[in-house]
Amino acid sequence: MTTALEDKVKRYFGNVKVMTRDKLVAELQRDFPTWTNNTINTNLYRLKKNKILSTPTRGIYTLEIGTIFRPRADAKLKKIASRIRRKYPFVDYCVWDTSWLNDFMLHQPFKRFTVVEVEKSAVESVFALLSVEFKYVYLNPDHVLFERYINTKDEVIIVKHLNSEAPTITDDQIVFPSLEKLLVDMLIDENLFSAQQGELDYIFKSAYKKFTINESKMRRYAARRNREVELEKRVNTTLAK
Repeated sequence: MTTALEDKVKRYFGNVKVMTRDKLVAELQRDFPTWTNNTINTNLYRLKKNKILSTPTRGIYTLEIGTIFRPRADAKLKKIASRIRRKYPFVDYCVWDTSWLNDFMLHQPFKRFTVVEVEKSAVESVFALLSVEFKYVYLNPDHVLFERYINTKDEVIIVKHLNSEAPTITDDQIVFPSLEKLLVDMLIDENLFSAQQGELDYIFKSAYKKFTINESKMRRYAARRNREVELEKRVNTTLAK
């Protein structure tokens, strides 16, 4: 029965990427008219456990199991991370580059920002440290700074406060933001993510297509930043298209 069920479910999707729960349940009821709601729920759970189905968001199913987002650090990011690690070994931080988001976008931004997020108690110290060695370093820039200075340069370093319990990943001793964190932050920081604001639907769709998204992790972080409702709406709207 398991193999037959898997084959049927795969045929349900055909050429579509995602399917609503209501649509999937309707297909199952047509092929298995004697199944109760309990039986359907049990089999859907089994298919998820066996990695045949995944649920990128509530009420949405997909056959695609993506890979884990693992960004790569260029020489500049490696140098910055090394400086922070050596000078402030116990400070929480993460480093990243806005060019990472280009793979999720239709239109490619001309400018790129190197972003250094640091726990609040050390953010000014790290800003001072990096300002000695690098040009065009800005601390927690507001809209005015972006408009007058940052947006006129091709490459800058932005040092900003790292929110507590922000989801991060560590690779080769360098701490990066998780994709879940970046997606949530895009809904909040319109200055830093100004180039992405017009393509949020496309970015979310691309992210879900290319990588595995830990939705519970993303929701927890969104809740801490008071954007849980906005995230829910964005994800549901994007994946339903």
